[in-house]
Amino acid sequence: MSEHHTGPVETGASMDYASHEKTYDSFIAAFKYGTAIMVALMIAMAAGFFGGAGFLGGVLVFIVLSVAGVFMLR
Repeated sequence: MSEHHTGPVETGASMDYASHEKTYDSFIAAFKYGTAIMVALMIAMAAGFFGGAGFLGGVLVFIVLSVAGVFMLR
C-alpha cells in the first residue's frame, strides 16, 4: 500500500542547490520586471483613456515608462 520509510527525512536524495537558487533568482527577476511593465501599462492606459492623450499618447507613455522602469530596476 504505502511505502514505509525508516530514518529521518533529511537523509533523502541530495538537492541541487545551485539549480534551485538559479530558478528562484529567475522567478524574482521575472516578477520584478513583469510588475514594472504592468504598472507602466496601467498608467499608460489611464493617460490614454482619461488624460486625453489618445492611443498614440498612451503608447508613448507606455514606452517611456517601460524603458525608465527597466533602467531603474537594473
